[in-house]
Amino acid sequence: MTFDLVIRNGSIVDGLGGEPYVGDVAVRDGVIVGVGSVTGDAAREIDATGLLVTPGFVDLHTHYDGQAIWSDRMNPSSSHGVTTAVMGNCGVGFAPCRKADHDVLVDVMAGVEDIPGVVMVDGLPWDWETFPQYLDALDGGRRDIDVAAYLPHSPLRVYVMGQRGVDREPATAEDLARMRALAREAVEAGALGFASSRLATHRTEGGQQIPSYAAGSNEILEIARGVADGGGGLIQFVPDIPAGGYQPVLQQVFDAAADTGLPVTFTLLILNAGDPVWPEAMTMVEKANAAGGFITAQVFPRPIGLMIGLELTANPFVLYPSYQEIAGLPLSERVAQMRKPEVRERILNDKPGGAPANPLVYLAQAWDWIFPLGDDANYEPEASQSIAARARARGVSPMEEAYDRLLDDDGHAMLLGAMANFENNSLDTVGSLMRRDDVVLGLGDGGAHYGMICDSSFPTYLLTHWARDRSSGRMSVAEAVRELTSVPARVAGLNDRGRMAVGYKADLNVIDHAAMRLHKPVITYDLPAGGRRLDQSADGYVATIVSGEIIAENGKPTDARPGKLVRGRQPAP
Repeated sequence: MTFDLVIRNGSIVDGLGGEPYVGDVAVRDGVIVGVGSVTGDAAREIDATGLLVTPGFVDLHTHYDGQAIWSDRMNPSSSHGVTTAVMGNCGVGFAPCRKADHDVLVDVMAGVEDIPGVVMVDGLPWDWETFPQYLDALDGGRRDIDVAAYLPHSPLRVYVMGQRGVDREPATAEDLARMRALAREAVEAGALGFASSRLATHRTEGGQQIPSYAAGSNEILEIARGVADGGGGLIQFVPDIPAGGYQPVLQQVFDAAADTGLPVTFTLLILNAGDPVWPEAMTMVEKANAAGGFITAQVFPRPIGLMIGLELTANPFVLYPSYQEIAGLPLSERVAQMRKPEVRERILNDKPGGAPANPLVYLAQAWDWIFPLGDDANYEPEASQSIAARARARGVSPMEEAYDRLLDDDGHAMLLGAMANFENNSLDTVGSLMRRDDVVLGLGDGGAHYGMICDSSFPTYLLTHWARDRSSGRMSVAEAVRELTSVPARVAGLNDRGRMAVGYKADLNVIDHAAMRLHKPVITYDLPAGGRRLDQSADGYVATIVSGEIIAENGKPTDARPGKLVRGRQPAP
């Protein structure tokens, strides 16, 4: 037999948690047609002796809604073995949208997802109005990996209610009927489901709560009914970080799921200190699933937080008038100024001059949870390495220590703000949670937070830190690959991928596990209008394959662009 591609003599990881075994994988017409011992010729062969061969990774939580329009590469995700990315998360996106409301959605995305407005204005053609038209725009593009999209709540609300939706007024019966009809239309056109957010820190660039923030339970229910009317799909939800407990904010979504029979996945944060609140959420999940539901908590496998630096959106001094005087200078000139004793003294003795639109900026002074990030990209640092601890050891203030560290590497240094998931300065809680059947990995946020977060490298982190390097609580390679492949594929309803078996989509990775290394994030200026973003690369990916075509070899992208829009849930072969 003749094949398009055969990967020979690799250590095959099936995606289901089975013990790896040595064998071959054959591909024809974008589908796996042989696994085990394969005889026959191929147009291309890869010798995978000593290498892992895995299904392609599925990332459930991205924001490539804009990048999938203006770019043909979904990196950083596609640089870390991801072959399917789900976008439209957190209920923000670019459709449906009337021409008069373009600025509203740009304001929302600039604030919530830290995408510069000029990037969206220059990068998006806005040649759609309805959500089906937006999907058609995606379908007409070329890209390296597959993408799927949720119907986002905030654009839907603004499209139906206009300024009343922006102002977060209650929806009328007529509004609800229209939202339900549009949700049905979106799912019938290929939406993977519906996404919403009630997170208080999700604010517009102008500092206002996003349109979906105060939406009532009746609104969530009617949109969910529209998704069910259209054939079903996943509800994705970001609850507020609980002060009084998860119960009130999660219950409205769980009730909607019970009414409609739809699955739910929601973001779960583990607070660094204080009484744990995550057990309450997991108890709710257990109760709902015992009653017949399908609810998963979405957990990130390393700290949730932000990157801090002089070239980035957040640093400890961004609100200080004395720093603002030099903030517009090129980095080299700014660093030269900051090294002057009189400038240093002036900035360190200054006070904030106003409030930021993005409240995450305040976290840039949470000294106990901020750490220098070196070339080894250590995301589980010792408490002794925090800015607060380092300052105590030097006998200086945390502000002084942060100031000096940000001037390292001629001002290119970055600090890691580990603001959640780092309970008791450890990832132990995360490790126990992500092994549960009612938990799925997510929150890579690729395509967003361009100047603040670079978390879409988490598949590489899982395979290096959790499945190789961690001193305790390690996962097996088979377990780690399962969490990156079949589990998220099942949660999303993408049942045609995530497994190494005949008939499944030929999305694959060939990996040198021993050589895998996650590099420190870097800053690039490759967005529309020369916009800035964080990027992160890795060693160890020998080949990444989408629909049988090699999109990257040895960390370098090829010219292949086989990625497609995935329209809705997909049946198993």
